[in-house]
Amino acid sequence: MTVATPPDYTDTASAAGPTRPAAVARLFASMAGEGLLAKIVWTFLSIGLFAGLWEFCWAAGWADPKLLPPPHIFLGSIVEQAKFFNTATRWQVGQSMNAGPSAFESVMITVGATTMRVFVGLLIASVLGIGVGILIRYSNLFDKLVLPTVTLLSPVSPIAWLPVAIFLFGIGNGPAIFMVVVALFFHMVLATVTQIDGVSPNLINVARTVGATKRQIYGRVILPAILPGMLAVLRMNLFGAWMVVLVAESTGVGYGLGQVIMLARNTFNPSLVFFTIAVIGLLGFTFDWLLRQAQRRILYWLPDTKGKLRGL
Repeated sequence: MTVATPPDYTDTASAAGPTRPAAVARLFASMAGEGLLAKIVWTFLSIGLFAGLWEFCWAAGWADPKLLPPPHIFLGSIVEQAKFFNTATRWQVGQSMNAGPSAFESVMITVGATTMRVFVGLLIASVLGIGVGILIRYSNLFDKLVLPTVTLLSPVSPIAWLPVAIFLFGIGNGPAIFMVVVALFFHMVLATVTQIDGVSPNLINVARTVGATKRQIYGRVILPAILPGMLAVLRMNLFGAWMVVLVAESTGVGYGLGQVIMLARNTFNPSLVFFTIAVIGLLGFTFDWLLRQAQRRILYWLPDTKGKLRGL
C-alpha cells in the first residue's frame, strides 16, 4: 500500500529566488552589521529623518517657508538656484545675468575654486605646523623662542586676521588661503607638540638602547608614533578650513561659495542660502569620507576599535 505525500515546493521556491520576507529580513540583518550597505542605508536614513522633521515643521505651519524653506522647495529649484553661482561674471560691468557659463558650469567653477583654497591652505598649514611643532621639541632654543609666541597667537580668532589678509594680499585667492593657513597653523603646532609629548618613553628608551641617534629617534620612532593622532587632527582641521574659507570669500575674492552666501543674504534669498549650505555639507561629507579611507590605508597596522564600547 502506497502513501501519497504532498508535493515539496521548497526547492522550487529557493530556485526562483528569495521570497519578499526573506529579502526584508536580509536587509535588516545587513543594517544591523557594519558593512558598506549598512553604512549607506543608515546615512540615507539619518539624512531622511532630518529632512522629514524639517518637512513636518513646514507642513504643521511651525516654519515660515519664506524664511526657512523646506528641502523640497530649495532642492526643487536647483537650476534656478545654480544660476546665482555665476558671481564671477555677474560683477563684471556690462554683463547680463545669463551671460557666461551655464548653471552647471557655474556651480562646478565655484565649487572648484573654494575647494582649491581649502586644500591649498590645509596643505600649507599642515606642513608648516607639523614642521614647526617637531622643531620645537627637537631644539631647546627653538622651543624657548617660538612656543610662547605660538601660544599667544593661538586664541586669536581667524576673523581678526581678515584685515591683515586684505592688507597683505589684496583681493583674490591670496587672502582666502592666508585665512585658512592662519586659522589652522597655530593649532597644528600645539597639536604636534602635544602628540610628541605623549609618545611612550619606552619606545624612545629602546631606540637609545640600540644606539639610535636623536635624528633617527625622531624619524623612525616619534614620527610613526604621532602619525595616527596627527591624521585625526588633520581631519578636524578639514572641517575648520571649510568654515574659515567661507568667511574669507565673503570679503570679495571674486567668486566662491562664501560669495554666493553673501549674495543670498543681500538679496534676501533663503532658498539660495540653504541650497549652498547643502552643497557645502555634501562636499565636506565627501572629502571627510575620502580622508578616512586614506587614513585606513596609511595606518594599516592599527586595529579597528570602532564601536568596541557601544555595548557597555
